Amino acid sequence: MIRAVELRKRLGEFELNHVSFEVAEGAYAVLLGPTGCGKTVLLETLVGINRPDEGQVWLDGQDVTDVAPEQRGIGFVYQRSMLFPHLSVRQNVAYGLRYHGVPRSEYGARVGRVATLLGIGHLLERGVGALSGGEMQKVALARALAIEPRVLLFDEPLAALDPPAKEALCAELAALHRQLGMTILHVTHDQDEARVLGRTIGVLRDGRLLQFGPKDEVFDRPNSPFVARFVGTENVFAGEAVAEGTLSRIQLGCGSVRAKTSLTGRVGVCVRPELVSIGPEGSALQAANHIRGKVEAVSDRGALVRYQVATAREAFVVLQTKRDYAASGLAVGQPVTLGFEPAAVHVFPWEDNQDSGGVPCPIGPIGRIGPIGHGSTPCARRAPPHPSYLSYRSYTSYSSPERRCVSTLRARR
Repeated sequence: MIRAVELRKRLGEFELNHVSFEVAEGAYAVLLGPTGCGKTVLLETLVGINRPDEGQVWLDGQDVTDVAPEQRGIGFVYQRSMLFPHLSVRQNVAYGLRYHGVPRSEYGARVGRVATLLGIGHLLERGVGALSGGEMQKVALARALAIEPRVLLFDEPLAALDPPAKEALCAELAALHRQLGMTILHVTHDQDEARVLGRTIGVLRDGRLLQFGPKDEVFDRPNSPFVARFVGTENVFAGEAVAEGTLSRIQLGCGSVRAKTSLTGRVGVCVRPELVSIGPEGSALQAANHIRGKVEAVSDRGALVRYQVATAREAFVVLQTKRDYAASGLAVGQPVTLGFEPAAVHVFPWEDNQDSGGVPCPIGPIGRIGPIGHGSTPCARRAPPHPSYLSYRSYTSYSSPERRCVSTLRARR
């Protein structure tokens, strides 16, 4: 189990702002967020590379805030594998063992065990320059596992891989977690990656943790416009809700929709695009809510087809299988009817200045939330960590940085 309690860390103009969460023992948690939101700063604070200005880090019931990184029992894998180019794969995997009190006589068994687990035994005598991107990440993961950590931290480990390698390593990470049952905290900006791997999901923006909870809760019941859009709920609107019996009627610019909610007054509304049906205008769709519109764009998304539909004021996005698309015969410019059930509508409190990282969520001229990165202050650029207080030994035992990082730390000693 790893727990962050009101962590605050300022680096330059960026601030990690009182972040609190807990990852249960044996859980696989994923933190989602855009570039510059503080994902890496948070991981480096948990592992001990950054010392928090305020707050605490707990590991298995022990306060480790003041414990040196190499004594915390945390494995760390960065986005770039950061392997030592002058060492073999075997030497890279074994590198951290000397800093964790492992007798040299056990090096071979430890390295062999993790190499077999990850299927890299045939690579052990190679130089790292001969490895593919996916193989390099496996070696970095093996190095982290060799110290037999209590917790694994992943900093976008799949981001630099091509799609086939990314999909393969993603599946291997899931299988590895099932086999080892280890506590894992994984950060990424990829919602598909989070869906495949995570059981618990958090969303970060501008150094703030906006939502943290079970995967279905975050993806299906986001608590703010930013979270909704970042986890792929593209249909996010503001409306006025009035109670009507067991349901509520919510007035949008394009008409009214019914939803299961106890909220009234100004509310936010979101509907996941895969839960919206589409058909030619006048279609008898089996749904309680119907919206009229016109197809503005159709795009191929592999297994799915994405429609953008203009209504009286809002713009809806609909996802449909290719088989249903071929049967529908819908085309750009065609009038259509959209349908969805009240249960598909998630409603949350709406304020003019939503708490989405300290930045107001702008409402565009047709009533929809502006796209991420437009109309709002961009996320603060992450300042580099300040490891000057760390010894060369403790820093390299976790991140194993490239030679330029090692040289910098040596100069500061």
